[in-house]
Amino acid sequence: MGKLMVSMYVTLDGVMEEPSWSAAYWDDELAQFQLDQLYTNDALLLGRVTYEGFAATWPTAEDKHGFADRMNEIPKYVVSHTLKRTEWNARLINHDFVEEIKRLKKTGQRLLVYGSAELIDTLIEHDLVDELHLMTFPLLLGEGKKLFRDGVSPKAFKLLNSFSTDQGVLIANYAPER
Repeated sequence: MGKLMVSMYVTLDGVMEEPSWSAAYWDDELAQFQLDQLYTNDALLLGRVTYEGFAATWPTAEDKHGFADRMNEIPKYVVSHTLKRTEWNARLINHDFVEEIKRLKKTGQRLLVYGSAELIDTLIEHDLVDELHLMTFPLLLGEGKKLFRDGVSPKAFKLLNSFSTDQGVLIANYAPER
């Protein structure tokens, strides 16, 4: 059985939107963590907004560690009811995406979700998330889109491991208690 992992940048007050605020805290530890995640997964699972932002940025990006190359080559699944087509090595899922993701997991695929807060809420609601990888930045923004919406169904998670970077970013991996 495959796994579905969520990887998310979040502030102390829960904001995940437009994470340009993370740049001031970027260091080699965080870069290596992200690179390792990307290379240990088989495909990305993205919502429309995240997909469009990534597809506009990554095809022309370059870096010396191979992150951009992997972002461009890894298969992508995009959940959207409004997109008509996708590019950038992506396949559109515009029908019963919960069942499609269950099917993908049954094939043994390891799926990684970046961004896509609304998608994440639905995935958690349907018990499809196997791990949450939260990178909590020591920053309060005071406003912005939160990772989890108000009224989300209660769900317990257990801490698998955690560490902090030299820049103070707490990286904590959680699994749902099932």
